Amino acid sequence: MLNDTEYIRKAEATRVRVLSEALPYIQQFAGRTIVVKYGGAAMKEAALKEKVIRDIVFMSCVGLRPVVVHGGGPEINTWLDKLGIEPQFKNGLRVTDAATMDVVEMVLVGRVNKEIVSLINQAGGSAVGLCGKDASLIKARPADQRDVGFVGEVSSVNTQILESLVKNGHIPVVSSVAADEMGQAYNINADTVAGELAAALGAEKMILLTDTSGILKDFKDLSTLIPKLDIQEARKLIESGIVSGGMIPKVNCCVRSLAQGVRAAHIIDGRIPHALLLEIFTDAGIGSMIVASEFIA
Repeated sequence: MLNDTEYIRKAEATRVRVLSEALPYIQQFAGRTIVVKYGGAAMKEAALKEKVIRDIVFMSCVGLRPVVVHGGGPEINTWLDKLGIEPQFKNGLRVTDAATMDVVEMVLVGRVNKEIVSLINQAGGSAVGLCGKDASLIKARPADQRDVGFVGEVSSVNTQILESLVKNGHIPVVSSVAADEMGQAYNINADTVAGELAAALGAEKMILLTDTSGILKDFKDLSTLIPKLDIQEARKLIESGIVSGGMIPKVNCCVRSLAQGVRAAHIIDGRIPHALLLEIFTDAGIGSMIVASEFIA
């Protein structure tokens, strides 16, 4: 067994090795925008939440420019239940009538967003909370699907406010509520918002924190994780049915952002502590990285 001194030396050696491995990535991505979609277990579990927040602050401290986009489905359901409103879903979309839209906006913009902002600030970062309505950041339009109420899609993006914030060292935290030209609020899928913002900002990376290991050839076998693929391969996996269910919109979101100029999109397991740092700053990474064909090695 290692005595206390040997254990401390071994731990210190590991930390030095990890930092040394991270250096070229820090140099490569300094000054680059990284859009992080924050959701799933990483948002619900306190221990994971703390590590995600520290990862985001670390990214900012070493010169990256993180932009955080968040969901908040479970907390929305909690408040709907408190108010006696039964959550309804249609083809994976939350049916959002006027009363539900009020709750969605209250929870995402007023509670979840401000909690994330506060946690980042407590950890030493400088976060600013926004929703799509602020400075006309996102204009919404009704979703194509019928009978889902105020569920929206992104009509346009004005990144001026985000660019001003990241240029001055702030971390924007964006909730996925936006309004149309008439001021009507819409609930937009947070993955979609992350993809559209990443494209509009010309981001280096878009990272989706999920409750899955990434893209698997066999969803029952973690050893079948596909660590790297290009747009064409991603589309073939959808066509063949290997990518199915709730993973389809995530992969489509990644493909759309790549087609608009984002250099890499990542689907990673937010249940792994420090998943963001492991994916960005280590040689092996932990999830699936999708790239445009011309960038794949």
